[in-house]
Amino acid sequence: MLQQEAFDTETLVPGYREPVLPTGEPDAATVAASETRTRQWSGRARERIKYGSDLHKQMMCEMFAETFNPYRPSVLKWPTLDEAALHRITSLPIWDIAVQTEGKARLRMAAYARTVADPEIRNALAQNAWEENRHKEVLSKMVQHYGIPLVPEPAYEYPKDPEWAYLVTGYSECIDSFFAFGLFKVAHDSGLFPPELIDTFEPVMQEECRHILLFANWVAWHRAQLGLFRRIAFEFKVFRVWCFLGLERMELAKGLDANGNEHAQDNNFTVTGAQSVTEQELSVAALMTCCLRENDRRFSGYDERLLRPTTMPFLVRCALPVLKFFERRKQRRTG
Repeated sequence: MLQQEAFDTETLVPGYREPVLPTGEPDAATVAASETRTRQWSGRARERIKYGSDLHKQMMCEMFAETFNPYRPSVLKWPTLDEAALHRITSLPIWDIAVQTEGKARLRMAAYARTVADPEIRNALAQNAWEENRHKEVLSKMVQHYGIPLVPEPAYEYPKDPEWAYLVTGYSECIDSFFAFGLFKVAHDSGLFPPELIDTFEPVMQEECRHILLFANWVAWHRAQLGLFRRIAFEFKVFRVWCFLGLERMELAKGLDANGNEHAQDNNFTVTGAQSVTEQELSVAALMTCCLRENDRRFSGYDERLLRPTTMPFLVRCALPVLKFFERRKQRRTG
């Protein structure tokens, strides 16, 4: 059962004002213009930027504000699915963790935004939290429409260390979005899902791209504001975050739901999930190659002077030759 609790970003982050969304159903031209604005952005300043400078801060905040897509979850159209497509949707092993991830992300981002002194950065991070809440609303509409069963959500607790919580959320999104971009492309190309359903989720996917673009640039800007000892402490915290995320993704997340029933959710469903969205045999190397292409494509429209998340693309590019080598050996052995 999906909880419908209220979430008020304006109350959590003093000084933030939620965007005013248009009323009524948008026409095709308005939707197309919003999609273009969301995907393509260049800063007005033409000079090179120094990361951590006021110009860098201005560019990342302007990017996030000016690429905002004013879609409303209440007017998204959920297409009628045939029995096979409905089964594929409801059987995907992602919905519990997707809903809970958005629920935690919105609170963690708002909690950290509340601590930020700089008004421009604070407003951008608060807007990020608001958009995470909108993602949760999109998921709730879909879950209700298609009758997808979920375990009851846990209580979302205000973080004791907002910066730690924000870093965990930001780096998690960098990891998960990289693979989600590839999985979404595989689902799009498979033809197993109605194009209307893919189109409905497309704004959410591109919004995640904006989120991690903001996060990557915030990290660089934030580092530059720290003195030597605070910088060392911050880098150690980042190291601990990566260790935490690595361990989390090597284990099955097990727990008790609100009814006391134990359930297991694979916290790294990338490879197993790929076979759920296509009928074709998909190798790990092919999936990783798709993830790289989609990651590059989604970031290509933004000003090249803004930093992109680099860790997952770097690790996958390093791993690809090894993956392809073992897949060739397997093919020779079986062929």
